[in-house]
Amino acid sequence: MNEHKLSNYFYILPIVALILFLFMYPVAYAIYISFTNFSLYHFFKYSLVGFQNYVLVLTSHTFLHILGNTALWTVGSLVPMMALGYLMALVLNQKDIRGKRLFFTLMLFPWAFPAYISLLVWLGMWNYEYGVVNKIIGLIHLAPINWLTYPDTAWIALILTNVWLSFPYYTAIFLSSLQSIPTELYEAAEVDGASMWQKFGRITLPMMKTSISFVGISGFIFTWNNFYPIYLLTGGGPGESTNILIVYAYQEAFAYNLYDIAAAYSTISTIILAIMAIIMLKITHVLEVVS
Repeated sequence: MNEHKLSNYFYILPIVALILFLFMYPVAYAIYISFTNFSLYHFFKYSLVGFQNYVLVLTSHTFLHILGNTALWTVGSLVPMMALGYLMALVLNQKDIRGKRLFFTLMLFPWAFPAYISLLVWLGMWNYEYGVVNKIIGLIHLAPINWLTYPDTAWIALILTNVWLSFPYYTAIFLSSLQSIPTELYEAAEVDGASMWQKFGRITLPMMKTSISFVGISGFIFTWNNFYPIYLLTGGGPGESTNILIVYAYQEAFAYNLYDIAAAYSTISTIILAIMAIIMLKITHVLEVVS
């Protein structure tokens, strides 16, 4: 490496150092806190305690329960979000549909609208006495449901709300990917007499394999750490029946002032998510395609 190349690296060194600091410092500090007894009771004078917090978290029954909830929340939301987004993209990709641009623009509103406000609206919609959801099911003579009071109905309400908030994003990504497929492939398939399902199975799906994999992995990571829907709608309740790792860590820190336990939960959640993301990247070969 000559002197000129070395000087080029020297110029970008401050930017690289700043980026590393901004990205790595919060993570490194959280990991450090997880090895201490930092809490409200040891706020000014805390010390290292080794793996004590991790042992406490991993041996508690709460951890496995919260981890199961996190998996249910992630997979239960992601599958219908991707399926609905893909279905809508296929419909909007048809040439002979009129007004699809207007429909697509309107459909983006749930995603573009501030999620915090949307969730507060949904909180009112699920209300037992005044919510519009119970008003609608009352039209078909069904009894009103106390949606957020019982675990099963609370999960239904949470996942439906999350699907409504997020599926426009998946539709936009899938539609963009569909429109990048060369039309010549479909024209050649029609000449060969291929049916609609044959074109879908032999052209559309293979051409979108990378997009579907990437969207699935990024959606899995985002949904795993999606904090607001559960925090605002149920707060993890009733009890801990809908709580997930990210919400539980927040509550440990800011409701009970146990910053060390919260940091341990956050670190464990990040490690689990990183391992799962690496496995999914390995299976789908997304990075090999990108490189």
